[in-house]
Amino acid sequence: MPVPLDEYPVHQAPLSMRHMATSDRNAYDRCYFNAHDRTGDVFLVTGLGVYPNLGVIDAYATVRRGDRQHTVRTSDALGEDRMVQRVGPYAVEVIEPLERVRVVCEGDDLGIGFNLVWTASFPAVEEPSHVMRQAGRVILDAARFAQVGTWSGSLRVGGEELEVVPQRWVGTRDRSWGIRPVGEAEPPGRTAAEPAEGFGFWWTYVPMRFDDFALVVIAQEDGDGTRTLNAAVRVWPEDSGRPPEQLGWPEVEVRYRPGTRHPEGAVLHLRSRGGKPLIVEIDTLGFVALNCGPGYGGDPDWSHGQWRGRGWTEEVVADMRDPALAGRVPFGVVDHVARAVCDGVEGWGMFEHGTFGRHEPSGFADWASVAPVSGSDDAP
Repeated sequence: MPVPLDEYPVHQAPLSMRHMATSDRNAYDRCYFNAHDRTGDVFLVTGLGVYPNLGVIDAYATVRRGDRQHTVRTSDALGEDRMVQRVGPYAVEVIEPLERVRVVCEGDDLGIGFNLVWTASFPAVEEPSHVMRQAGRVILDAARFAQVGTWSGSLRVGGEELEVVPQRWVGTRDRSWGIRPVGEAEPPGRTAAEPAEGFGFWWTYVPMRFDDFALVVIAQEDGDGTRTLNAAVRVWPEDSGRPPEQLGWPEVEVRYRPGTRHPEGAVLHLRSRGGKPLIVEIDTLGFVALNCGPGYGGDPDWSHGQWRGRGWTEEVVADMRDPALAGRVPFGVVDHVARAVCDGVEGWGMFEHGTFGRHEPSGFADWASVAPVSGSDDAP
């Protein structure tokens, strides 16, 4: 039988929109949002995803305040109408495509509730295709667009209500779709028996909002520093008539906290048309560890796309002072509230970073390597 989406001229294959064009179990389509008040004291990270070949829809909302990450996560069987982005107490409503989106969580009995409207500040920008292989097999093949904006509405955490006003609250969002590891883990096979020597992963993703423009910078490298994903663009207001400006090959200098891989700040070296240098200085503030509640890679308790039965919802509170959780953070991607200065102008957004295993340009030789402690002769 057809599904409601079949009424619209959006087909990409000779199939009903009930079905994916790929049979890969890891097919997914999801959205991500973050919101903060520029202080770093409160940071919301939230999103919803569908996994059609697994028959699952799920969502999460995580708020970091002080040393605690409070998360509500929910999952259910995927229905036939994917135009309805709702699961449990969570919903996403597209008010005006690429302009305004409402995100609602009615999870106050679990510690988090909100009714927030995201408004675009600049046009969305399509990122480069992202492809990764493991032992020859494609494990990630995704498309994504990114956008920066402001928030309005209310956020409730632990019974306290915070007024969210666009003059203060900013954020970034993306929507991605394609193939990536989701659901229950597949048997590792040969990759577990014969792990790659010198494995390393280094990732930096920086969407930033300034008053007159936005920046989106992406860089992914392997253990020896080979760049496998690269993008840097400046986005101008829609009424300017100016297309996104390519900013060359971003060089990223990360300032790690001594004895750790925690990024306290960074300098982005970009180039505008004609080779003119464009320097972005970044300081990080509060953060959300994506593997301690939100369900991203490295979270041992829940990951996106897992089948937890119908109508599943739970509350998770992570005390980041817990040594077990603190020890987990470095082995996942972390989203940081970020303040930036570019050409003397202040901007706000996110500095997303993850580095584990070897990364020669940073001086990390293996999984145990960290930034050197001041005054120490030891190499990282």
